[in-house]
Amino acid sequence: MARYTGAVCKMCRREGKKLFLKGDRCYTGKCAIERRSYAPGQHGQNRSKNSEYGLQLRAKQQARRYYGIQEGQFHKYFLMAERKAGVTGTNLLRICESRLDNVVYTLGWASSRAEARQLVTHGHYLVNGKKVDIPSYLLKAGDTVSIKAKSRDSVKIKAVLEANASRPVPEWLDLNAETLEAKVVALPEREQITTPVEEHLIVEFYSK
Repeated sequence: MARYTGAVCKMCRREGKKLFLKGDRCYTGKCAIERRSYAPGQHGQNRSKNSEYGLQLRAKQQARRYYGIQEGQFHKYFLMAERKAGVTGTNLLRICESRLDNVVYTLGWASSRAEARQLVTHGHYLVNGKKVDIPSYLLKAGDTVSIKAKSRDSVKIKAVLEANASRPVPEWLDLNAETLEAKVVALPEREQITTPVEEHLIVEFYSK
């Protein structure tokens, strides 16, 4: 599977906003946006205003980068969202939010979505009692997610849980912090999705 291996801070600078791709570092003065808020490259400080297409493209790229999804898979999600009943843009965000790596991050079981993908790949989590090591696995309402009993003694997992203990959990997830189990109560409504994405621009981009 293809994946981006370059400097992720360049992504934030290109989009002109924090995408929170490096966990705790994004909240410190070391964040690239804090130090250099312009786009990377020789002409980064001289970029002109975006066209309508440019705004749509940037909205799509920002969403992909927030969730850490490659173009082919993101387009596949859009086609899935288009076939579902309801608002296409909201459906798209629900699909992205229901990915296992995103849920692990949202629960505070990882410091970033990139770390969540790595931990999922290493097999630290169970879905409905069975090990799932596919970060893109889509959860459904009623599914339960938990940390493997063996993994709970891991120094890495303990450090992550301690660092993110105070992270608020959205209402569509029911977390039991003592048993380290969580249930997907329902897929999120639009107002419950806090990721700053302009989904209508993404729909316009793919609908051309």
